[in-house]
Amino acid sequence: MVFTFGTPFSYGVLRAPLSEAFGISPIALSSVFSVMLFTFFIGSGLVGMFAARVPVRVVLLVCAAVAGAIAPALYVTGSYLGLLVVFALLGIALGTVFVLIASVVPRWFDERRGAATGLIFVGNGLGLFVLPPVWQFAIAEYGIDRAFLLIMAATAAAFLLTGLVCRRPRWTDGSTATVTEVLEWVGRLIGTRTFKLLFVGIAFAFSWYQLLAAFAVDLFAARGLTAAGASAAFGLIGGVSIVSRIGSGYLADRIGSRRSFLASLACATVGIGLLFTSRPSLLAVAIVLLGIGLGGTATLYIPLLMEIYDPNRDTAIVGTFNVATGISALAMPPLGTASVAYTDGYALAVSLTLIVTVVSLWTVSVATRP
Repeated sequence: MVFTFGTPFSYGVLRAPLSEAFGISPIALSSVFSVMLFTFFIGSGLVGMFAARVPVRVVLLVCAAVAGAIAPALYVTGSYLGLLVVFALLGIALGTVFVLIASVVPRWFDERRGAATGLIFVGNGLGLFVLPPVWQFAIAEYGIDRAFLLIMAATAAAFLLTGLVCRRPRWTDGSTATVTEVLEWVGRLIGTRTFKLLFVGIAFAFSWYQLLAAFAVDLFAARGLTAAGASAAFGLIGGVSIVSRIGSGYLADRIGSRRSFLASLACATVGIGLLFTSRPSLLAVAIVLLGIGLGGTATLYIPLLMEIYDPNRDTAIVGTFNVATGISALAMPPLGTASVAYTDGYALAVSLTLIVTVVSLWTVSVATRP
């Protein structure tokens, strides 16, 4: 899990070295990274849906093979099209591993499912902290070609080990559905009110952070922090989320996934509201609340979905809602950036972030109401 999220969200570190090494403009490279995020969320979601009847071990080993195969790719290609293919494949491999681990590991636990999911998702939080500086160090020491080779080789090794040990519990029924049956199942889901509300709610449960990431550092700098302090403040949201991923899992085991998930969204809502103020003490409270909200929502949405839908369709369920997350991942960052550029301020951006969080809180609450 450390490798799944860490590299896709290290594109800010990769952009300049790739541009310098291959003579491709940063704007063109941005489209390469957009495709990577697209395949990471939406592509891997679709793979998760239709690979549910294939043994988990097989799919994970294929992902390890893909990561290993593209490891030396920058030595043999430097064209825009070549990079597009490499990073599209990388996004699918990383995203598919995430979908499989996130959907299969919780199946091993009944009484401690929330805590187990929280521990697994700590890997995502660690990846967001560890991988960007690792990429930066490796590029500075070895150059972009060798850095990509080394980190992709390490990624492939991690996925290989995961593939050797990860499998569904023997006491659960694996999916035997055909592609046609999966499509029919998705079609039936789409027609239900609960699915429509949850699809929007889960997408918006992550949209607030994707919006925030587009302007948070600049916002904190405008509130009086130095550039380094503003970056550290934004990073602290992720730091708090690591702790809250564990805590929210244990809380879910006590009061239920629904209440814990909604409580996490409520924390994020209050934290976003506090961003309208410039008082340092209230901004500090906002950072803590946003970290709690991020860790809780990222951890608990899977146990929440497993309580609503047939757990035997675990991978298909997570894959389906991963598509919702992918749509928001592509749409929200440009929206956040444009809202700041258009108004030359942060009030509209913060307001949009607050609105999507409130919408998520309402839709999930209504959809999961007993």
